[in-house]
Amino acid sequence: MKKSKKRNTNRFRTMWKALQMEQREHRSSFLVYFILRLLVIAVMILQIFNRNYENVFLCILTLLLLIIPSFVQVTMRVELPTTLEIIILVFIFAAEILGEISEFYLMYPFWDTVLHTINGFLAAAIGFSMVDLLNRSEKMVFQLSPVFTAIVAFCFSMTIGVIWEFFEFGMDCIFGYDMQKDTVIQTIRSVMLNPAGRNVPMEIDNITSVVINGKDLGLGGYLDIGLIDTMKDLLVNFIGAAIFSIIGYFYVKNRGKGSVVRRFVPSKKKEGRDFLKIVREERTNHEEQEK
Repeated sequence: MKKSKKRNTNRFRTMWKALQMEQREHRSSFLVYFILRLLVIAVMILQIFNRNYENVFLCILTLLLLIIPSFVQVTMRVELPTTLEIIILVFIFAAEILGEISEFYLMYPFWDTVLHTINGFLAAAIGFSMVDLLNRSEKMVFQLSPVFTAIVAFCFSMTIGVIWEFFEFGMDCIFGYDMQKDTVIQTIRSVMLNPAGRNVPMEIDNITSVVINGKDLGLGGYLDIGLIDTMKDLLVNFIGAAIFSIIGYFYVKNRGKGSVVRRFVPSKKKEGRDFLKIVREERTNHEEQEK
């Protein structure tokens, strides 16, 4: 038991040291990470004083999410471009701290739209890089053409977007959240309103008020329960994914000459930058010297 516990402790220390080395490799992204981490900690302390423990959990989750870019680079031995890493860090902060805790989703209606567009772009970049790394691997016996690489990147991004909408729907149904934000509309069309019971939609327009259980909701229209929000999120995800896929197509076609895409496409780590391997070797040498 003691040996197993010591082994696990050593693994944790090795991973943590490798993560620290990875974070300090790019000064600009490390500076962004350091500033965002301080802001998250400050918000978490404030939420503790306010006894808002749900937001405290979100802050802890955000701190863990901020480590993901470095963790991916260390464990998967890939190099994230500085631009991509910074955007991912800012995206996490904007979604969790600004969007959820500071309620930017309510204060600025465009906030959710912007983040979903960026998410589509980033997810396409990740899907594209996965295929591109496989194409460059000497172990792979096949290679995808630029068109298929772009299609895979686009489909990967849309799949991520759909899974996220599944998650929002599940949270709303199971835990009673309102992640799929509602929309006030003035017109509804439904076959259920057809008095003859036929499959012909009937329209009610110019809706100015809705009364439920004798109480006027005061919304100035009919309340759509998340459908419009979901479709809008998928649409802007589509736009972000399409933009990157088109750019990525020309990047592969011209074999890496595009300076824009290069800032978003991860690559294999160069020799001497595998920090997990370096730390393990250092620890092994240190243990041998102690013996």
